Amino acid sequence: MALVTVPAPETLISRLSQWRLWVYAALALLLGALVVQAAHKVMAELSYDQIVDAVRATPPPVLLLAVLATALSYVALTFYDLSALTYAGARLPYPVVGKTAFIAYALSNTIGLGVLTGGAVRMRLYGAAGLEAGLISRAIVFNAVGFTLGIAVVGAAALVWGSATVQVMLGVPSALLKFAGVTVMVAAGVFLGLCMRGGEQKVFPGLVLRLPSASIAAQQLLVSAVDVVAAAAALWVLLPADAVAFPAFVGFFALAIALGVISHVPGGLGVFEAVMLLALGQRVPAEQLAGALVLYRVIYHLLPLALAVAWLAATEWRRGAATPVVKAATSLSPLLLSAFTWVVGVALLVSGVTPATQDATDLLTQTMPLPVVEAAHFLGSIVGLALLFVARGMFLRLDASWWAGLVLVLLSLVLCLPKGIAVSEAVLLIVLGTSLALSRRHFNRQAALFSQAFTWGWLAAVAAVLAALTALLFFVYRDVEYVNQVWWQFEFDGYAPRSLRAMVGVAVITLMLALSQLLRRPRTALVKPDPGALDQAARVVRAQGSAGAGLVMMGDKSLMVSDSQRTFIMFGRRGRSWVALYDPVGPVAEWTELVWRFVEQVREAGGRAAFYQVRPEALPVYLDAGLRVYKLGECALVDLPGFSLEGKRRANLRHGVARAQREELRFEVLAPGQAEGVFDELEAISNAWLSDHNTAEKSFSLGAFRRDYVLRQPIAVVRQADRLVAFATLLCTDQKQEASVDLMRQLPDAPRSSMDFLFAQTLLHFKAEGYQRFNLGMVPLSGMAQHPLAPNWHRLGRLLFNHGENFYNFQGLRGFKEKFDPTWEPRYLACPGGFAPFFILADVAALIAGGLRRVITK
Repeated sequence: MALVTVPAPETLISRLSQWRLWVYAALALLLGALVVQAAHKVMAELSYDQIVDAVRATPPPVLLLAVLATALSYVALTFYDLSALTYAGARLPYPVVGKTAFIAYALSNTIGLGVLTGGAVRMRLYGAAGLEAGLISRAIVFNAVGFTLGIAVVGAAALVWGSATVQVMLGVPSALLKFAGVTVMVAAGVFLGLCMRGGEQKVFPGLVLRLPSASIAAQQLLVSAVDVVAAAAALWVLLPADAVAFPAFVGFFALAIALGVISHVPGGLGVFEAVMLLALGQRVPAEQLAGALVLYRVIYHLLPLALAVAWLAATEWRRGAATPVVKAATSLSPLLLSAFTWVVGVALLVSGVTPATQDATDLLTQTMPLPVVEAAHFLGSIVGLALLFVARGMFLRLDASWWAGLVLVLLSLVLCLPKGIAVSEAVLLIVLGTSLALSRRHFNRQAALFSQAFTWGWLAAVAAVLAALTALLFFVYRDVEYVNQVWWQFEFDGYAPRSLRAMVGVAVITLMLALSQLLRRPRTALVKPDPGALDQAARVVRAQGSAGAGLVMMGDKSLMVSDSQRTFIMFGRRGRSWVALYDPVGPVAEWTELVWRFVEQVREAGGRAAFYQVRPEALPVYLDAGLRVYKLGECALVDLPGFSLEGKRRANLRHGVARAQREELRFEVLAPGQAEGVFDELEAISNAWLSDHNTAEKSFSLGAFRRDYVLRQPIAVVRQADRLVAFATLLCTDQKQEASVDLMRQLPDAPRSSMDFLFAQTLLHFKAEGYQRFNLGMVPLSGMAQHPLAPNWHRLGRLLFNHGENFYNFQGLRGFKEKFDPTWEPRYLACPGGFAPFFILADVAALIAGGLRRVITK
């Protein structure tokens, strides 16, 4: 099920905006108190040694059952995506859906923020399979809503079935529990009944539900039941036999999962454990429950992530011919390796504050010098911290991060033996090191590791890890008296002082890095390019194929240039919106690095990065940089080798040209600089056109009539007798791949056929010159999907296209361009999600018009 918003009362929107932050803050405080209470309960009732003993005492058959239950849960999760794609109106083979869903859920279950992490994976892989971005967004939303409803229904069913057990554990009357569960289940039944009717159902004023079919809704509920029950079984089998009835356990499990998702804590870590400890603490021995939770995290979260990383590594190993989906999957290696590197870093830090086994200590006493053991333990923790920061560089695909990660992995492997015979760490490090070695080609950004600013969100995540490690350290060694002498004890079994020293070292280094970020010198203010920079940009424009890149010569946009000086991004800034016009200009091989640099600079400055009117083939570059894509409209491209005035489809155009010839109109193309002698006539035409249309000069994505800009371009002119009546400035490059027009103006009394004649003759001129296509420009909001399940963005765009003639002549513009029988190619906005597209498009309109006031007044 998905939500369709229609114009709602302003009071409702303002209330939601006003109370949203307060609700989030209250929920965060409640969940924080829950975690603290559960942590205090754990520390009071058990010890670290008891948890370790409980983990080791778990029989292998039980571990195997937990793994099988986990496998069943992940198989069920793949069917979430199948039903979501069916609802969105898309069909893909199950192998494609299964691989995509597994990677997405392995990542989002461990890291959290499923819509962002798992959503990015789906955008990348389903896009490679040929699905439009709007359909994928629709499926992602359906997934999120379907999961919420499914877990609510499964939890309610479990509550009804196990109400007797829950009553004893919570002290809530059984009748009340059954009533609550039955109410949710009845609501689900009503929902299924509405789905049988299909279509859209108005629930509240301003809120309409576009319902899935009854079969899709039933399939979603069934998949949710299998998923939640299997995931719960993965933890339940790890508990002592007959400790708690399975139906009641499923209810608590569903509640814990829901609160973990709501908390937005990565993987619900801490929140999930807190709910389970509070719910089951009286029925399950504390040490066995804590041990089961530790094993569950390893089996259900860490193991799938490691398998996803290993699968991508194996794919890299095979190489050879691959489908677009497989190629797109391997390109996700930096994202998955970043997550896995973070997990390995945390594991090394945890190892640094926990003691080795007694057997390992005895072996070290016999084979290793004490200074080596001390150094290995301290350096192992520092390496763990370093991996947390290297993980960000891997996400950014930095070449330096790959080298740093590989060196740190090899160093840590050497340290595993003297620090405590850490076999489990060695396994994780081998998987990470092997995957890094096989994924070298994806880390192609030549930049220093610390040249990129670490975001405050990243630093906050590191601080949260250190806070949790500090609490773990004091829990593990709570029987140790922390006197001054303990810091200077160097003994083979002196793990408390060893852990304290390592923790202090980690904290000091983290503080130094945080201060270095705080004291980073701000970047210089943006400046417009000088004549030398424009001349260099002109050379880049001539050497590539996009005609629209010639707008850089307006000089009204700032430039970000690649290190090779062969590629640039032209952009404007208004408010917090930094808007790049078109794709990067220059060799495609340099686009990725430049896009990343632009996005990072904007984020560091606290702005919103956007790319306006980008082409479909470039979308993976923006998706990899963490942006989302929204369709803006369609661009009309005329195939010049096949263009002529003959044929039925071009009859109107042919008649217009014939009428122009009867009116004695003549066409001519003036080379750059040749218009000097007629510039005054061109200026008079331009001024008359602006006055007749009651508008002002535009900029940013359009050229303005300026002497220096106009004279350096070819100009197509139309004469009637000896008088100039119309002209158009032309954009083209030396590559002869594409040509386009910029300024198009005519006298108010020019013959009506002037523009048809001007365009037709211009296309024939470039055809004769050997150009491949002619770009007639974009029609905003054109080509939005008309499917009943189209995304809300498309529905809003289609509404404006059909009924927005008072604001813009959408349909008239498309009708004019249809005369030339073009091929329509979509154009997109790449930017952050949420409400950002609306703010960015408002800022784009202001950049084009020269201010918001001119947007309204023309």
